[in-house]
Amino acid sequence: MRQDLFNINLKNVKPSATLTMSSRAAAMKAEGLPVISLAVGEPDYDTPDSIKAAAHKAIDEGKTKYTDICGVKPLREAICAKLLRENGISYTPDQIIVSSGAKQTIYVALASTLNDGDEVILPAPYWLSYMDMILLAGGQPKVVQCPESSNFKLTPQLLQESINSKTKWLIINSPSNPSGEVYSEAELYALGQVLLQHPHVMLMSDDIYEHMIYDNQKFYTMAQVVPELKDRILTVNGASKSYSMTGWRLGYGAGPTDLIKAMSMVQSHMTSHASSISQYAVIDALNGAQDFLPGFKSLLQKRRDIFFDLISKIPFLKCKKPAGAFYMWIDCSEVINSSNGKLQNSNDFCMYLLEKAMVIGAPGDAFGVPNYIRFSYTVKEADIVEACKRIEKACFELVA
Repeated sequence: MRQDLFNINLKNVKPSATLTMSSRAAAMKAEGLPVISLAVGEPDYDTPDSIKAAAHKAIDEGKTKYTDICGVKPLREAICAKLLRENGISYTPDQIIVSSGAKQTIYVALASTLNDGDEVILPAPYWLSYMDMILLAGGQPKVVQCPESSNFKLTPQLLQESINSKTKWLIINSPSNPSGEVYSEAELYALGQVLLQHPHVMLMSDDIYEHMIYDNQKFYTMAQVVPELKDRILTVNGASKSYSMTGWRLGYGAGPTDLIKAMSMVQSHMTSHASSISQYAVIDALNGAQDFLPGFKSLLQKRRDIFFDLISKIPFLKCKKPAGAFYMWIDCSEVINSSNGKLQNSNDFCMYLLEKAMVIGAPGDAFGVPNYIRFSYTVKEADIVEACKRIEKACFELVA
């Protein structure tokens, strides 16, 4: 097909590396191969029964028609109640938009606000889809490398140095995908003081892993810590991770009324609205008992500890124990450098593990940091143990 028929921005966009690797794992498993996939960010436990029951009830009651573009009012009210109850942030239903996943919420926000030449500050490592969504929306990603010495987090100095007259957004993801790092209240406050000096810059706070913070740490979000910035903040969250509802595709954003109106206009020409059934299910998720959340977190923390202990014993790999989310962010530069030229980067290492160990991870290049690899620990403990055995064996064979 003629290339001039396509959007010019597509030339810089790449398929999702995690979903590509996940598809490859599924194909290999279909062939009967004992593949262990640690690539995709998806809880392996089921959606709680009460939430599924709410969806059945909505179907039985015929709640299967078009809804308001921004979501049914009871859901937007439930989101407002959640944000006030858990985060201390006050919003009204007209300041909420519900989308088909937090990913759509983010893209719609970018598509609603970015003009040619506008820049989006993207601290690296970053969730891989941010880059491509910015490009598709016509913006320019401004990648800021955040070194391990700062725990892969943006510092006030780096932020100050990155802002210019073209800056439109800063994206902060805490807990972070892929690093698992969590911004403290003090760290967010310091970044907020920089943003207060630049009234033309908006902040997108991606809080999707909010309930996955370990070791008794507390979650904070920017609109809570620096309320003076609230009119420039879009707080993004959803049901996918906390409630194990990845396939239900339900995310939301809370922000200033004018931004939500603009986002609603764009979304009206995309999906119209999120699935009506998913919306009624999430009303139950947010308003109902939250007693299963500590169990989910405890399970993930146990898996994290097992994975970290085993990976830390492999001489060629280095990592910090993640404070949140459900990913292990591993420095594989030593094994690459010791491979006698067999590997050039983390993409090569991922392919090597796939072929040699039948373990699938996600290459760090896709997250803006070469020579790292991301593993998800949302699998059974036995799979974590077996995967680490295979990874260790493959590493030793590579450098032998």
